[in-house]
Amino acid sequence: MRTLYLILLIHASLQLRCDKGHITAPIGSEFIITCRYDANRYLFSKKYWCRGDSRSTCEILLDSDRVAKAKARSHIIDAGRNGLFVKITDLQFDDTGMYWIGIDKMYADIMTSVDVIITEVPVSKPRLWPLSSLVNRPTCWGQQVTVRCGCTKGTSIRYAWYQHTHHKDFLLYHLSDLSLNCDTMGEDSEYYCIVSNEISSQKSDHLSVQVLMLADSSCIYVINMEDQPIYDCADRMSTTTAKTPPLTCKAATEIGKQSSHSNQTDQHWLFSEAWAEVPLWYMLLRWGSFASLLVVLLGVVLRFTKAQCNIKCSNRKRKVNHF
Repeated sequence: MRTLYLILLIHASLQLRCDKGHITAPIGSEFIITCRYDANRYLFSKKYWCRGDSRSTCEILLDSDRVAKAKARSHIIDAGRNGLFVKITDLQFDDTGMYWIGIDKMYADIMTSVDVIITEVPVSKPRLWPLSSLVNRPTCWGQQVTVRCGCTKGTSIRYAWYQHTHHKDFLLYHLSDLSLNCDTMGEDSEYYCIVSNEISSQKSDHLSVQVLMLADSSCIYVINMEDQPIYDCADRMSTTTAKTPPLTCKAATEIGKQSSHSNQTDQHWLFSEAWAEVPLWYMLLRWGSFASLLVVLLGVVLRFTKAQCNIKCSNRKRKVNHF
């Protein structure tokens, strides 16, 4: 009995030959199966597409006589001597299973199996881009920059960001966006993104971050990544380095006192230097002349005082004689 069954299968395979017996396709795609059969014997026989684990349990999904209700994305075309074609579009995960292509025949249909597996769409290489432009160099003023990781192909995509530093890779988080800001800036590092699904995985190019100045609230850093402008923060660094902190009132007062003290010291120093260069004889002559002038002025004052006293005494005598 088993031998007879094998003979029937071989005979059926010779009467119906298809180009695919196993199909693996990504979700959303389509496939076409092309079959050849003996058109002299089965040209007017019904052909069908059915689903089931075995020949006996196969459920007809569509047929060439349009008797079975076909789905909008399933098609079977009997082109006679040109072949038999089955086309399924917009594949979904629940399309995975065992199918059969058959020709209706008295006593025993001619059937051949097709195993269909629907998978995820393989991911493409991810690309990195900032959500805000780097033309104005926001990182030079410590502003946050968000970098997005994305790919043009793939389904059920998972994202993971890694940091590469000190020759080691550290997983940061499973997100599509990477946030760079002063709170996360510690040292120069490289970052990259990995996208994956059940059947594939791809890694992005690296982006590098150079930390020029650390600060609690405002830092300076530079991002270098593909397809983005190259820039630096040299002007920002020079401005930050040369910047003088504003003076407080106390500091201004202290500086004023120091300036006044300095001016007085300079004046004393200049006075001392000026007199240090005068000869001794000149000093004696100068002070002698000054003393002589004082004596003359004192004599004049005494004479004037004595004359005034004589005038007053004479006037008194006259008044006494008159009485």
